[in-house]
Amino acid sequence: MNRLSLSKTRASEPGYLLQVKDLSVLYRGQHKDVMAAHNVSLSLGQGETLGIIGESGSGKTSLALALLGLIKEPHGVSGEVYIGGENILALSEEMRKHLRWRKIALVFQNSLEVLNPVLKVGEQVSEPMKRHLKLNGVSLEREMEKLLALVGLEPHWQEAYPHQLSGGMRQRVLLAMALSCRPDLLLVDEPTTSLDAVSRKGVVEMLKSLQEELGFGLIVITHDLATVSSLTKRLIVLYNGEVMESGKTADVIEKPRHPYTRGLLNASVEMFPYKDLWGIPGEPSVGSGLPGCSFSPRCTQALAVCRETKPSLTELQERAVRCHRGGIVTLLQAKDITKIYALKQKMISALGGVGLEVYSGETLALVGASGSGKSTLAQILAGYLKSDSGEVTFRGQVVKDGRVARQENGIQLVLQDPFGSLSHRLTVEEAVAEPLLINRIASPEGRKNRVIEALRSVQLPAEESFLKRFCFMLSGGQRQRLAIARALVMRPALLLADEITSMLDVSTQANLMRLLKGLQNSCGFAMLYITHDLHLARKVAERIIVLHHGLIVEEGSAKRVTEYSCCRHTRELLDAGLEQR
Repeated sequence: MNRLSLSKTRASEPGYLLQVKDLSVLYRGQHKDVMAAHNVSLSLGQGETLGIIGESGSGKTSLALALLGLIKEPHGVSGEVYIGGENILALSEEMRKHLRWRKIALVFQNSLEVLNPVLKVGEQVSEPMKRHLKLNGVSLEREMEKLLALVGLEPHWQEAYPHQLSGGMRQRVLLAMALSCRPDLLLVDEPTTSLDAVSRKGVVEMLKSLQEELGFGLIVITHDLATVSSLTKRLIVLYNGEVMESGKTADVIEKPRHPYTRGLLNASVEMFPYKDLWGIPGEPSVGSGLPGCSFSPRCTQALAVCRETKPSLTELQERAVRCHRGGIVTLLQAKDITKIYALKQKMISALGGVGLEVYSGETLALVGASGSGKSTLAQILAGYLKSDSGEVTFRGQVVKDGRVARQENGIQLVLQDPFGSLSHRLTVEEAVAEPLLINRIASPEGRKNRVIEALRSVQLPAEESFLKRFCFMLSGGQRQRLAIARALVMRPALLLADEITSMLDVSTQANLMRLLKGLQNSCGFAMLYITHDLHLARKVAERIIVLHHGLIVEEGSAKRVTEYSCCRHTRELLDAGLEQR
């Protein structure tokens, strides 16, 4: 990577404030080099807003520094960065200084490290205006007062030292410095990190107001999804220096297409305050130089090709995703499912044309009152019950005769009643091993090892004395764990959990659900969680479907369905749950 090879200084497309083409950043180390950003491309028009999110080490800050031309030798930068038509990477350092502050400015994170502890606030805020705008005397003082008022600071704070200010106030000082020369483009790097909730809200509202008032382009670099959701219209998701997904912010957050994006959402307490938090398994492989997709070691749907070949960033309908499989794949699809039960005097419609999709690795909650058709639908999806019309496909193959329940990596159904779902005549070992034995999977020794593995995964003993106990000797909570172990021994891609906590006490319910979500997070299977409890569904699921009298009456993200529902039946389920509590 060599800046001298960049010969073009003016080649950007008209109408763009910022245009980045194939930007890469290479840090040269004593023992090895690390690629912090790889072929990143983006654009921003006047007054537009863009968010860049990712875990620590994903390359966000390196990208920001490269946009300002602040990465120096011996490190390498390649690609093109056009700001106001000028390729900043092809300019001399002296020419870049003319663009910084006036064309583009950066608000750094860690305000205590950035601000000089021995200089007063006024001296630090005024310095860019003295240097770049040549202001002094009365005109400088007048601009200083305007600038501090703009960011919500009273004039007397000019005389304070950085350590005398709160974190939120120091962030406002940095923002005042960045805006001092009225730049066309403002980059803010982790603007709310380490701030308390009140200060965070104040900084976000101020940034939003200033951007609307002054009309500058805004790039927000953060790991805080709530902040980026409030401040930006478009979003880029970075992982290991590569763009994994991009699109409109609302679309990406409401319906992520890349498994990594979904993992970030599931780990965000700000976006889903009711959910238990589950981080993405594994650690980022920063600069690992993997031959395939950099996310493949942590991905729940990775194939051999994912580990061997790098995927390209594919654009479709204002969205882009870097994935060999086109993003999060559809595992199961049901179309127009109907089921009518014939009684002596009348026909009962259990399902009236139900359609749904379950995506790889997700938790989808199917919620409804008793008699809504939930269990009927679960048995049809597993292939145990035939529908009157419609079709169910699993990985593109039609589901029928329970075949997918008899194969590894298929569908497994865990029933509501732990007392009726396990034979009293079987020992623990026999009950868990039975699906393997019936379907002739593994040798006797292999089956025993898988039984022990499954029991340990659900936190049941694996000693010989426990293996020889009969199922009727177990408690309700132990039986339900045993039923889950029996399902997991087949290593399912999709687990159908039908009211599995409804017959358990509240403490056992909580322990079982945390166990199940932990298993899903580590094993990567998808789960259709069937329940009448909308509050519990909100806690465990990414998406919720509400079923009423055999019809889907509402569907959407857990947050939208439980907080912004317009459906009367959904609100009744929420209210009923609150009354029970």
